[in-house]
Amino acid sequence: MANIQQVKEIIKESKEPQVRKEPVLLDLLRKQEKEIRRALPQQVDAERFIRVVVTEVKRNPELLKASQYSFLAAIMLSAQFGLEPGPLGQCFFIPYDNKKTGQLEVQFQLGYKGYLELVRRSGQVSMIDAHVVYKNDKFEYQYGLEPKLTHVPALKDRGEPIAAYAVARMKDGSFSFYVMSVEEIESIRQRSKRPNNGPWVTDWDAMARKTVLKQLCKYLPLSIEVQRAIATDETTKIAASTTYIDADELLLAPDETDWQEVEVTTNSTVTDSTEQ
Repeated sequence: MANIQQVKEIIKESKEPQVRKEPVLLDLLRKQEKEIRRALPQQVDAERFIRVVVTEVKRNPELLKASQYSFLAAIMLSAQFGLEPGPLGQCFFIPYDNKKTGQLEVQFQLGYKGYLELVRRSGQVSMIDAHVVYKNDKFEYQYGLEPKLTHVPALKDRGEPIAAYAVARMKDGSFSFYVMSVEEIESIRQRSKRPNNGPWVTDWDAMARKTVLKQLCKYLPLSIEVQRAIATDETTKIAASTTYIDADELLLAPDETDWQEVEVTTNSTVTDSTEQ
């Protein structure tokens, strides 16, 4: 199959020391291809999804150092939700050092566009979006009995980011919005597994939008399927088998993420308490 051949070419070209693990990963992908196809929603092309996964491995070879069981689980979650990993920003596979297991694990992380896609698919909102607010924009909002929000972006010289907000309109005409300051967003960033690597560095705006969207979704009347998808954000699942992975059982599997403890001080700086 073409996708398997692509992985073989990656193996030949790679000079990384983890290359010895690629044949093992290749075998696991062969075993799981049928289940990946079965997990994908009908509207998602299976061949394209598999090519995207292969491309993501090539783009981030650190994934090859990680536990194959956690990597396979992340792939299956991505397939279950019909979201593509990588540059499109729908979801990400984040490798991190799990101190509990002593090895690299893969965390499944929804992206800003992944949240939008999931909520839109639910059919329960007519519009949902999120934006970053900059210092020179015109921005006003208030909560209460008469909530309102106004945002007029500056055409140039917008300045530094100061906030982000998400807004949704229901099909009945009602609306809801949520606003977060940059300090609040940065506090959440510092509690992530890779605050100084990955999408928080390469796509800060998108991650800020995702962060405030996640908060807004807590107050929206979303379907059980969308709620289950959101609940898997920033989790590490471990596949129990390499011969058969039940996607529904995987959703219910416990989160194996080894979260670092952080201490947030009054001046918004963050210290990893595990290293003190």
